[in-house]
Formats: sequence, structure tokens, C-alpha cells
Amino acid sequence: MVLLPHPARERTPIRIALTGANGGYGRTLLAQLRRTPEILPAVLVDPDIAGVRRMLDDLAIEPDSVTVIPDASGLDWSGLDVLVEASGRVSAGFDYAATALANGTHVVMVSKEVDSVVGPDLARRARLAGLSYLAGDGDQPANLLRLVDWVSAVGLDIVAIGKSGEYDLEFDPTTGRVVQSGVTVDAPGLADLLDLGDDVSSTLAARASLVAPLKRAAAADSCEMTVVASRTGMTADVEAMHYPVARIDELADIYASIDDGGIVARDGVVDVFSGLRLPGEASFAGGIFAIVRTGDPVTWEILRGKGHVLSRDGRYACIYWPYHFMGVETPLTIHAAVDSAPALTPAWTTILAARTQDDLPAGTAFAVAGHHHEIAGVAPVMIDPAASVAPYYLLDGARLRHAIPAGELVRLEDLEGVADAPLAAYLAGTTLNESNGAHR
Repeated sequence: MVLLPHPARERTPIRIALTGANGGYGRTLLAQLRRTPEILPAVLVDPDIAGVRRMLDDLAIEPDSVTVIPDASGLDWSGLDVLVEASGRVSAGFDYAATALANGTHVVMVSKEVDSVVGPDLARRARLAGLSYLAGDGDQPANLLRLVDWVSAVGLDIVAIGKSGEYDLEFDPTTGRVVQSGVTVDAPGLADLLDLGDDVSSTLAARASLVAPLKRAAAADSCEMTVVASRTGMTADVEAMHYPVARIDELADIYASIDDGGIVARDGVVDVFSGLRLPGEASFAGGIFAIVRTGDPVTWEILRGKGHVLSRDGRYACIYWPYHFMGVETPLTIHAAVDSAPALTPAWTTILAARTQDDLPAGTAFAVAGHHHEIAGVAPVMIDPAASVAPYYLLDGARLRHAIPAGELVRLEDLEGVADAPLAAYLAGTTLNESNGAHR
């Protein structure tokens, strides 16, 4: 194994606690920490202690070097520099993060669900304590914020930012079938729609119709874009986002202004697309993008010639990073937290709310479930902030006081059994908008 020398290897050791340690994110981070000896996994928190110990054995990490506990209720925070919160659960994640900050420990927030409910309040607590509260590199929100920082520092004019969905649509023209994450549908008509043509919106609508049996939108996508919106002030163009079925080289045309033939109604939009590719073509790999206006045509035609993605009329360019490497990248944020690196502060410019998909009777119980952390009966929507509206992930464990018809937003007054501490933190965060906003 050859590792190039880096100043990060020479710094004072950083001791971290990791919650949700037995998840996929936890494993990728722990695997990477074997190559970053300056970061020491001191405490691993997960209810599945046996699973954590099996993982440690699989990774050849000495079990005596790490404390493994089912929860952090009795954790001694002294000597811990950074908490990496990856539980994915709002109540537990908020408690872990708030306790860490109260005990002088920086927080790297991987649980986007937690951030989408209590991010502004946790950021306020961190600021008052002189600590860091940062979104974790390796997931799309933090990666996209890094790209936005680069684009802004360069001085480019941003029109839209976003990410691809987690799973590509792979279309094989020889069979006429589309495969997404192991699910196959017949869509031979896509062969005639591989070019955008002159009417971009019509082509996108036709593509979407052909792949309609596939589940392309996910609550995780909306949650991630809400995290980004809370730090940039950008918002969704439509509450469920556009989700165009798009090839990489089309993004600059698709996310152009409506007046220029694209789908974007205004500047400053966050969105998600479904990546369409042929067998053997490179994937966007759940990566992130920024659509910018180009400016000098000579400069950008030179860049087009070097393979950069430009719109056909040359007015827009797509700058993209086709990756997110989960915990492999998170050491970057751990370093940044200890170094008190500047970061955008979250504020409620957008909230992730829940809109009922069916008529829901009184007593309906809500629970987050599945790989994409979704809630049956309600769809995630990105809307303007309203204190009376319940954040999507605050529904977990709550139930309806009374019946609600399909198509309605779930409001706080509609719920009983809402977790008290996250609710109070959410409401505290809503009072910060006027005084703080999203800023460095």
C-alpha cells in the first residue's frame, strides 16, 4: 500500500464518536480511518452491538481499541473531539448532537433527516459554544455545498444546482428495456427519445411516461436538497422537484431558463434528475452538478472542445462531480470541524413537509421505514417555511389526531405523540430566520 504524505497525517490525533456505526455509512468511514491514523474511532454507538463487533472483526480493527455501546446516554464526552452523527433518526440524532455540543464536542452531521428538522437550532448551539456544526462530506449535500463554494469563488452565475438520483436508468436499445436497481421495464420507445430534440419539455414528458412504472423519486432526495436549500437560500422550482430523465450531456440544455428552451422558471433552483445511460456508459454515480451561465462565447467554446458540457446554444454550462464516496470523504469534514473552518449556516428558507397521498383516518400512525427512510401515506414536498406545518421527519412515531383528506399538508396541530425535544428545537429554529439567515 502506497500513501502519499500529507500534512493531515502529522496533526494531533482527533478522537471521534460515531453513532449509527453499523450502517453502510459507518462501515465506509471506519474502513477509511484505517488509512487516516490521525483520526481515532474512540466510541461506536449502535443498538446492534454484536453487528458492530462483527464489522470490527471484518475490518481487522482491534476490538479493545474501541468502546462499543448501544446508546450514548452514559457516554463520557471528555476527550472526544468530534461526534459523527449517522443514526438517521431525528430523536436519537438530535439528542446525540445536542449533548455533544453541550459537552464541548464538534458535530459532523451525516443524518440529513436530523438536519432537515433541527439543523438551524443545532447550528445556533454550536455557534454559541464556539464549536463546529457541519454537514458530512461524502453525502450529496456537503459535496454540493463544496461545489457551490467553488463556483461562487470562481465568480460564475448559478442558475440551478442539484444531484442525480441514487440509481441510473440503464436503457438497452437492443432489447428496449430499462433497468433501475434490478427492476426492469419494457420501454422500446426510448430509442426514439435519446436526443432531446427541439422541444425539450415534450421529450422529457415522453421519457417520463415510458418509465412511469419505476420509482424514481425518493424522500432521501428531497431531504438532501432541503439541507442544501437551508444553507444556500435556493429553493425547489416545484415542490416535488422536476426529476427529468436526462443524459449527462443534456443537463445544460435541460436546466436552462424556460425562455431559452429549458425547464427552469427562475434562477436559484435546486433539483434532482434521473440519470439515463446506455450499457457501458459512465454513470453520474449519484453525483452533483451546478448549471451556470457562460459569458464569453470564445472561452466556453474552447472549453466545449475540451469535453465540457455546454448547452447547444452555448449560454449554459454544467459543472459536475460524478461521485459521492460516503464515509471515504468524511475525514475531510472531521478535519474541518476541528479547524473551525467557515461554513454556510442553515436557516429555514425551505422546509421538507409531508403532503397526504390518500385520505388518512384519525389515529393513523407514521413511521420512517425502508432504505430511503420514507413514511407511508405521505409524500415529501419542499415548500416555503411555515411554522404551523410539520417537518416530514418529525412525523416519525406520531399519529393523526383527526382525519385528513388526500392532498393536504400535515400540520403540527394535526399530530399527537410528536417527540418533544426535536419539536422544541425545530420551533426554536424557525425564530432564527430574520436575525440570521443563511450566511458564512
